[in-house]
Amino acid sequence: MPLVITHGWPGSVVEFHKVIEPLTDPTAHGGNAADAFHVVCPSLPGFGFSAKPTTTGWGIDRIASSWATLMERLGYQRYGAQGGDWGSAITTAIGAQDLAHCAGIHVMLAMSTRPNVEGQPTPEEARALKGIQYYADWDSGYSKQQSTRPQTIGYALTDSPSGQAAWILEKFWAWTDCDGHPENILGRDELLDNVMLYWLTATAASSARLYWESFGPKRRTAHKVTVPTGVTVFPREIVTPVRKWMEASYMNIQHWSEMPKGGHFAAFEQPDLFVREVQDFFRTLRKASA
Repeated sequence: MPLVITHGWPGSVVEFHKVIEPLTDPTAHGGNAADAFHVVCPSLPGFGFSAKPTTTGWGIDRIASSWATLMERLGYQRYGAQGGDWGSAITTAIGAQDLAHCAGIHVMLAMSTRPNVEGQPTPEEARALKGIQYYADWDSGYSKQQSTRPQTIGYALTDSPSGQAAWILEKFWAWTDCDGHPENILGRDELLDNVMLYWLTATAASSARLYWESFGPKRRTAHKVTVPTGVTVFPREIVTPVRKWMEASYMNIQHWSEMPKGGHFAAFEQPDLFVREVQDFFRTLRKASA
């Protein structure tokens, strides 16, 4: 099965270097050949080695449409999509837009859902509400800057390697399940590899523009997804998904799983759990189409 995997900010395709081989060659990693994928993991426009958009309009929907075109040009008539962070939003848009070709989607962050609490919050809702409040109070300054004045911060980050590193690595401290230090879960070289994809390519501003494209009046489209959907909840996600809140937009959730550990960068932090979850969800779709 072809599978397009999409990263977010401040991540990159570096996040996937530990999961590509287990997904494409599961037998070499103790798995079943029937679970193998053709994996496509493109860099977002303006990120890494992708071109920097020279015009406005490169928001979630346009990227999703481009990914669908990419999969078609690669010769795939039917494919799955997976993503975290911005990748979750793009994957959701693919599931809503490309019904003729997208067999199903798997996400780990429900960016478009809104709280819908009736009465006393459930433990699941209380956990998410706590995450929402913490994000608003302590975690969201970068987003406000990048969604309103991405060019301004871009000059500073492109001028200072230590500044670029701090801008990114602070999020790996905040958003990974790392017990207080990102090097408890990721190697220093892995972290620097990810930073270098921003520094060497001078993409601080061009990557930040996705926030400008996506936030504000009439910039985001509310999607209704009817294709089969899988959701994996990692406990240290920025805001953990709530199934009841998601069901208003994701009409066909067929897989829901809570992980014992892991955070926002799941494929990077917990590659074994990530691979297992992706295989488990799409295995059900393979059987249905067999």
